[in-house]
Amino acid sequence: MAAATARAPLVMPPDVRLMNAAAAVLFGIAALGVLAAGLAALARLPWFAIQSVRIEGEVTRNSVTTIRANAMPKLQGNFFTIDLAAAKRAFESVPWVRQAVVRRVWPNRLAVRLEEHRAVAYWSAADGNDRLVNAQGEVFDANLGDVEDDDLPTFGGPDGSSAQVLAMHARLAPLFAPHEVRIESLSLSGRGSWKLALDSGAEIELGRGSDDEVLARTERFVRTLAQVTAQYRRPLLSADLRHRDGYAVRLKGVETTDAPPKPQPPKR
Repeated sequence: MAAATARAPLVMPPDVRLMNAAAAVLFGIAALGVLAAGLAALARLPWFAIQSVRIEGEVTRNSVTTIRANAMPKLQGNFFTIDLAAAKRAFESVPWVRQAVVRRVWPNRLAVRLEEHRAVAYWSAADGNDRLVNAQGEVFDANLGDVEDDDLPTFGGPDGSSAQVLAMHARLAPLFAPHEVRIESLSLSGRGSWKLALDSGAEIELGRGSDDEVLARTERFVRTLAQVTAQYRRPLLSADLRHRDGYAVRLKGVETTDAPPKPQPPKR
């Protein structure tokens, strides 16, 4: 028997290969489209609508019911489509809420962890719309009537200076505490000059300069104040620490200046 003749491999023309590749690509695109449409339809099922929100963290200023009532109407979308950044803003718009962290919980819930503001001072605004300052030095809006602490100081200053005023108060307050008086108000002018008022009613001009310079002047004043008031046996009404070589005080019925004596010219 004659040997079998080897057959050459069948080679498809280039245009046929191109058509097959294009068909495969089109089939893949169509399959992905069908899959995406199916997933989109599945995501819109009522089963994935947000059914509940679990509130965690600090909720001392608001009830869970109040928080949900304020934030829920602002939420849009379901488990898959909800914008977590927008949801975060919705919960942070609730009074007394400083920060919210929102996450999804399968298959139709949200978990929200809240951090509330802790008011440490009032903020006296130039427009008369008084607000509050939190422990981080941030100014925030809230119902001032919700504040239980009657001893909160009042701060004031240019926009954006609340953290600076809070930091200065933290350094100044311990200077007056041993004398059983507290700072009732502390303000920073637009030109950088500090002024405070004590709960005794006395007002003190601290002047300008770096924080360390202002603190040093105040320390010197507080250190010698007891001697001045004891000498005249009068309560302090006001003091001005802006003098270069000392300070001026006004006691009830008395005015005086604490400054070193000027050098006398030599005798001839």
